[in-house]
Amino acid sequence: MARAPLPRILSSGSAHLTRGRELVRTAADGATDVLHPLITITRGLGRLTAAGRHKWAETPKDRRGSLLFLAASVVLVVTLVPYGPLLAVITLMAAAAWAGRDHAARQADGPDESQSRRLRSLYEALVPYFSAAEDPEPLYTHGGAWDKAFPTYAFDGTGRVCHLLVRYPAYFTDGEAEARARIEQLLHAKAGRGREYRFVWDEEGNELTVTVLAPLATDIVAQRFVTVPGETVLGFTDATHVQRTLPVSCAAEQRDVPPVVWRTGVRTTEPHLLAVGEPGSGTTTLLRSIALQALQYGDVVIVEGGGSGEYACLTGRDGVLAVECGLSGALASLEWASQETERRLIATNRARQAGCPAPDDTRRPLWLLLDRPSVLTHLAATDGQRDPQSLLQVPLRHGRAANVTVVVTEQFDHLDTLTDAVRQHTRARVVLGPATPEQLETVLGAPPPTTPITDVAPGRGYARLGPSPALRLQVPATPDPYDDNTAEPHRQAVLDLLPPLTPPSDPVTTKAAVAES
Repeated sequence: MARAPLPRILSSGSAHLTRGRELVRTAADGATDVLHPLITITRGLGRLTAAGRHKWAETPKDRRGSLLFLAASVVLVVTLVPYGPLLAVITLMAAAAWAGRDHAARQADGPDESQSRRLRSLYEALVPYFSAAEDPEPLYTHGGAWDKAFPTYAFDGTGRVCHLLVRYPAYFTDGEAEARARIEQLLHAKAGRGREYRFVWDEEGNELTVTVLAPLATDIVAQRFVTVPGETVLGFTDATHVQRTLPVSCAAEQRDVPPVVWRTGVRTTEPHLLAVGEPGSGTTTLLRSIALQALQYGDVVIVEGGGSGEYACLTGRDGVLAVECGLSGALASLEWASQETERRLIATNRARQAGCPAPDDTRRPLWLLLDRPSVLTHLAATDGQRDPQSLLQVPLRHGRAANVTVVVTEQFDHLDTLTDAVRQHTRARVVLGPATPEQLETVLGAPPPTTPITDVAPGRGYARLGPSPALRLQVPATPDPYDDNTAEPHRQAVLDLLPPLTPPSDPVTTKAAVAES
């Protein structure tokens, strides 16, 4: 049976409806074009407000007052300047328009083919670790969608992954160190070796953030750092874990860099330090840097076990009590340091019992710097003499109360020759140069915060001060100024920090003083 034709009114109504939709769509597009500047400015104001809140949250509380004062000063100046408010509004609108630009039109919809292959390779490599046969809706399956597992990613200029957010199922044992180490090792190998990675596990959210860290600056040389007595700058680290910054001079520019500050003195909980590294890793540079900073407010005794003359530039300087390279001189200096520690303790105790402050000669810091004492231990055992490390027991155990600080540097191969007193009382630890994760955990007492790399610059390593987390460390360049291979700017920087030479004593006066005593 033939279908009856539709009424004429319905056919014409459909045409009118289609034409009406087109008119509405055209009007909407026209309104969007007209209101596009207003939409962009509104979006930009929202982004600027969010950025301001984020900056305010990151600002330390002790700096918020100065920040508010600066903002109030700017508002006052703008108000007093002719046409200031009008120019301020125009500047704000321009900044909002720039911040509110639509980046989606300029960004690609997703990774290119090579980047997709890298993410696919990472996803497939994680399938055996993040999947289970009992999971009804597995996040990781062979041939599955990697975009659900990697919601955030970024690539560097070479096309390798530099940032990655990994989601994993809740049944993964992220609380076990071995399970986490397997994932970190896998991602390190698949994402590209030769770079330093930081892994941050969010056990509550079942997410792992992988970040490739940029190398620390190596152009910072020895200089006068802005510190107070009792603070020693071991080096510099990342800004993510240190809120404090120090102004430093690098070549012809000056910038603020986050430091690793070691605090010593009566109030400290880490009065002594142990630095470990392979030959050429920078432990001698670290000890030389500490010595130059310590001479600002105290006296220094240096014992060099290697006998290579790395500290010859400090011989005869003001505040340098001794620079010993031989066994007999080291024994004499350390025995004097032990007796000096006892004398300071007795004098301080008597002053407190009398209700008086501690004498001035007990409040001046005394630093004992030992470079490779294992060599002297071996020589003492061969000659049948006393181990120099045994003379460190009193300074190590009672040095904090007597303002005596001990710093020991040693190599990995001779760690077993260090005495129990040195191991127990050096709670500030530094590891420089290439090292395995096991070596780092043995010295630092905790796993390293990043994946260790083999090719590192001299003075590059990790530092851990007491129970605080381990930090990446780059020691400022402090070479031997008497070395012919030292660059001239570095040589001059160290020479400028050296104290003046102590004038030689008059032999007649010395003999008269000895006769009177």
